[in-house]
Order: sequence, then structure tokens, then C-alpha cells
Amino acid sequence: MAMVKIMPGVRISESDLSFQFTRSGGPGGQNVNKLNTRVTVFFDVAGCASLTDEQKSRILRKVSTRADKAGVVRVVSQKYRTQNANRQAAVERLVELLRGALEKKRVRRKTIVPGAVREKRLAAKKQRGATKTQRQMKHRDED
Repeated sequence: MAMVKIMPGVRISESDLSFQFTRSGGPGGQNVNKLNTRVTVFFDVAGCASLTDEQKSRILRKVSTRADKAGVVRVVSQKYRTQNANRQAAVERLVELLRGALEKKRVRRKTIVPGAVREKRLAAKKQRGATKTQRQMKHRDED
């Protein structure tokens, strides 16, 4: 049984994926109405044994637009003209989706603006204000 690697330490079994093949839209020449090249891959997140409960809830929260109420994530690929290429593309898109959902964002630490930077900004503001004041003086003298 083949395993699909999502990220280090996280793998899902290919048996957890189910595929559906349908006719693809767009150009295809003579084969367009004969071959089922569009691939839809279904991944039952709720029923996957290799994911923890935290990972499952995280995935379902992040990819809620692609998941149904039963917790099945759906990805479609019809980019290529062959079923095998679309199958690989659909699995790759699913892996990218799951990887993005499982990636933890780094917590932003508050930093303090250094005093020298603050003083430099205030000095620039004073310089700009002085320039504007100087222009107003010239403008009033002309009246």
C-alpha cells in the first residue's frame, strides 16, 4: 500500500483517497466525447486513521470551502489530456492543500522601536515642517 507524504511525520495512505473520472471540458479533438480524463479526488479527512484529531480539525477548518459536511475534501484536475497526468496533478494539489492547512504560523513577537530610529523619524518630520514653514514665508512676502 503506497503512502502519500504530506510533510515530515505526516503521511496518508493512498487507500484513503478515492477517485472519480468524468469527461473533461475544453479542447480535446476527437477524444473529447469519448475519454474520461477529468479526475476528482476525494479525501475523507474525518475517517483517516493516520491523522490526529487536532490535525483533522485543523484541516477541516482551513479548507472548509472544499470540504462537505461529512468531512470529505474534494479536488478536481482537468488540466491535462490524459487521465494519469490529471490523477497525479489532483493528488499534488491535495497534498499542497493539506500541507498549507497543517503548516503552523509562527507567533509574532512584539518588538520595541529603537530610540535612534524614533529620533531619526522625528528629526525628518521637523525638517519637513521647517521646509513647509519656509515656503509659506516666501509665499506671504510676495503678496
